[in-house]
Amino acid sequence: MSTFKTEQEAFWHGQFGDDYVARNKSQELLSSKVALFAKILGRAKVVNSAIEFGSNIGLNLFAVKTLLPNCEVSSIEINEKAAGELKERYSHAYGEDIRVYNQSILEWDVDYQRELSIISGVLIHINPDELKAVYKKLYDASTKYISICEYYNPTPVEVTYRGHEGKLFKRDWAGEILDMYPDLRLVDYGFVYHRDNIFPQDDATWFLLEKI
Repeated sequence: MSTFKTEQEAFWHGQFGDDYVARNKSQELLSSKVALFAKILGRAKVVNSAIEFGSNIGLNLFAVKTLLPNCEVSSIEINEKAAGELKERYSHAYGEDIRVYNQSILEWDVDYQRELSIISGVLIHINPDELKAVYKKLYDASTKYISICEYYNPTPVEVTYRGHEGKLFKRDWAGEILDMYPDLRLVDYGFVYHRDNIFPQDDATWFLLEKI
């Protein structure tokens, strides 16, 4: 049985993470992801490679590939069921394999840099004591851009998540990374409302950061 540094990792590796896969695979959600990444990538210059931290079944990566068909994409995913489904779907869609690191973000080490690091709906579930380590991995994994899409709050707060405590947090993620790395600049940011008429998402705020 796998052992993890934090309770949050074990939570997403186990049954809750398995159940999450079934809840988040609709075509409508993929369409919303494409609309979101059209905004994010539209503010970048050139992106030929990307890695997502905590990709689940890879809807964000499929959105990137829809917009940038020649972009090389990779995934870090702690849940075995999600990682397996991502590999299968990607192979079926593109006739080739995708590099998936089926492990915790906290255990993963940068092997080579991509032009874009992506994290979406994942920082909110990281143990706050480990955030600086994750920020560093996002920074180190990228040669140019970091894309963040999370629940925002100007100050750190914890929120009960589907009846569970200690599993969801909000804060100023982009601000904290910008403070850590003076060579990062804010390119753009935006908000996706859950009642958007065509492409709703779960009240998420996105940020695109660039190394200068």
